[in-house]
Amino acid sequence: MSQPHEPWYRHGPPPWPVPDNPYAPEGYGPPSPRPPRRRWSSVAAGLALLLLFGTGAYVLGDRSGADRVRADRAGAESGAPSATAPPRTGARPAPSPSRIPTTAEIARQRRAGEASAWIVDDRTDLPRRNISPKDLWIVGDTVVQAIYKRVVAHRLGDGAQLWSVDLPTPVCETPVNPTPDGKVVVVLQNAEAWTGVRCNQLRMIDLRTGKAGWHEQLVETGTGNDDTIIVDSAISGGTVAIVQSMKASAYRVADGRKLYDIPMENPGKCHPGRVAGGSRLLVLADCAITSFGKEYEQVREIDPATGEVRWRHRTEPGRRIGQVLSVDPVVITTVHRETHAEGWRVVVLGPDGGVRRTIDPRPKGLKHCGDSVDTSANAQQCREAVVGGGLVLLGGTDRVGAYDLGTGKLVWGVKDEGTSYGYHPLRVGPGRTGIVYQLGTSGRAGRIFRVGPGGVDTIEDVLRLPASTAQVEFGMAVVGKNAYVGDRLVIAPAGLSGDDAQHAPRMLSFAP
Repeated sequence: MSQPHEPWYRHGPPPWPVPDNPYAPEGYGPPSPRPPRRRWSSVAAGLALLLLFGTGAYVLGDRSGADRVRADRAGAESGAPSATAPPRTGARPAPSPSRIPTTAEIARQRRAGEASAWIVDDRTDLPRRNISPKDLWIVGDTVVQAIYKRVVAHRLGDGAQLWSVDLPTPVCETPVNPTPDGKVVVVLQNAEAWTGVRCNQLRMIDLRTGKAGWHEQLVETGTGNDDTIIVDSAISGGTVAIVQSMKASAYRVADGRKLYDIPMENPGKCHPGRVAGGSRLLVLADCAITSFGKEYEQVREIDPATGEVRWRHRTEPGRRIGQVLSVDPVVITTVHRETHAEGWRVVVLGPDGGVRRTIDPRPKGLKHCGDSVDTSANAQQCREAVVGGGLVLLGGTDRVGAYDLGTGKLVWGVKDEGTSYGYHPLRVGPGRTGIVYQLGTSGRAGRIFRVGPGGVDTIEDVLRLPASTAQVEFGMAVVGKNAYVGDRLVIAPAGLSGDDAQHAPRMLSFAP
């Protein structure tokens, strides 16, 4: 542990890469100078940031420009052009590899001490535009993903394809998690087109058997309050909740029967905007949107079976909800309506929705979910945060830190001096440790390591990823998706292109 007279971080020994520990416990030494902040104009805050093809889609949204953001997200699915802003710090567009290695080639080139790996190089013909792969679902010994007009399952052990379900039109929305018995409801476009499509076709898929089930269509009245240009969905228990514009409803996953509407509240001043699922069902709402300067947002927990409201939490005026980091306990981020990600906080809620603790990670240079705020949809897409064991782990381009949910104090942290493109927390381990995925570069593979309250002095490699997959890994993981189960990491790109010159693998996995 650092002593009061020591610098606020100490350089560690020189294992790859050279990390240091800027996170001595609170009260030891002066704080570090805060890195320069980016100021986004009111126009830029409403634009969508698209890192095309090898790096996928990344959106910076502004609730005041929600319609523009929703249109841009729909454009990303359909291939329509959208406005762009400069990419976030540290996220460089990765060159597509000239040739993608096979799983057998990766195995032959594996060096002593490196992880084993498999790769999915899917040659399914795609339209010549950016296609966004959806959430990774782990069900039993399989990893399942929806992409374009298919839902495909691969065996976790070796990546072999086990089954696929062909769909009539492209998938435009998926929930983060399936039901406990392995079923999901995906939302499809009503047609395969570039413009003018609706995201209104519900289809149930049993991820354990690979069988498609019921099909229903969302109802629209044409008033604009329930349009399906873009929707958001979440599953809790056996219920799927769907938000379409300013309306939300819940359906039974088993048979598609509508259970209840999730109403506007106060009356008409709070309308549903997003949903979050898992062991609890949360509804995020926009409130007082016509009262300039007094706008606020609300999160309420509802009983997934009945729709009964269990509690409500209201943000301070001028603050919005960024992402839901956990539903049990409920941990959210909030951001300032004017300064956006610059004014972010982590807010821990108690069982009744009251504020248990507010954490400000900014003095340690930690930024909101990769320095982005997407409040247009998908409330559970913060890849840079994990909650568990009474801690919240927060990652970023060059650092990762753990905060105690009860005290709000920093427990440990690690950073490097510009040699990394990202730290992604994967899991909280015993003894208040964390398992972290550190991205490499196009010429150097990443790694997974364990770190605890002693910071850099406790770092222990869990997996050293293969050098032979470094370029492919970098192209997929700079902006992408990941899942961690057991000791296995699965990564997928945020975007794929139908242009053969930009072809990239769909999935890459590592294990001991």
